[in-house]
Amino acid sequence: MAVRSQASPLVLAACLLLALTGRLRAEPCGAVYWGQNAYEGSLRETCATGYYKYVLLSSLNRFGHGRIPQLNLAGHCDSTNGGCTFLSSDIISCQQDYNVKVMLSLGGPYGNYRLASRKDARNVAYHVWNSYLSYSSTDRPLGNSALDGIDFDIERGSTDYWDDLARFLSAYSTPDRKVYLSAAPQCSMPDYYLQAAIDTGLFDYVWVQFYNNYCEYSPDDAVTFAQIWNQLVSANVSKVFLGLPASPQAAGSGFVTPDELIDSILPIVKGSEKHGGIMLWSRYHDVIYGFSPQVKNHVCPDRMASLLSMRVRPFMKV
Repeated sequence: MAVRSQASPLVLAACLLLALTGRLRAEPCGAVYWGQNAYEGSLRETCATGYYKYVLLSSLNRFGHGRIPQLNLAGHCDSTNGGCTFLSSDIISCQQDYNVKVMLSLGGPYGNYRLASRKDARNVAYHVWNSYLSYSSTDRPLGNSALDGIDFDIERGSTDYWDDLARFLSAYSTPDRKVYLSAAPQCSMPDYYLQAAIDTGLFDYVWVQFYNNYCEYSPDDAVTFAQIWNQLVSANVSKVFLGLPASPQAAGSGFVTPDELIDSILPIVKGSEKHGGIMLWSRYHDVIYGFSPQVKNHVCPDRMASLLSMRVRPFMKV
């Protein structure tokens, strides 16, 4: 009679890892801002590229202090007369067909926004929840779709009450439906506008802007960059993303070539378990330069290495 040999635990573990390898490598881990240029392509086309796990709609840049909230997707549609409701089908396709999280970005470098009080923060959260995150309101600028979460890109106005806004938005999460929160601070810490909000520990993703500031990467001072990155990943957040301009024209300074990113920067940032991937400003600049296609196979966390580092418990002999 043939004798059945027991498979080694290490062999079984290796087989499992090999089976998972395709999925681990195929899943994108990039974020990109979309909405400010008509030549960047449609939202559905953006999600279909396979480059991004998160698409940030830029932006709701008028709200708070008694203002009527207004969505600005100037490159694509006018939300003031219901002209952006057609995007609902694209949003649903991104979520269901391509497994992309679509989030609404608040703020930006331009606009008219600020929070005047804790009550004001509650009112803004209520508006955002009803109009963009749920199906509770008939006033739905993006039609019959529900976004996955809210991004804080606060670059002007008051420094107060953003932590309250984060708490009010997070409170809408349920066991069946999570409201994801992200933030886009400058790389200099503490961030002038968002530090109190980030310190709540409620943010799932933080895409740190390493451009247009003193702490952007320089090949002549990689040590300082590494120190700043290590400080950032020590914050009370789940995942930290490296925020970069997608082309030399996308920012006043801070552009790095794909080769620089792959050879010099990623070996630094991948040393942290909190490394989540990269964020790019913006989809339009990614289209014209072609940044994502050149780096897509390199920027994700080394999930396979993490799995291999796990200790395999031996089978018990009976």
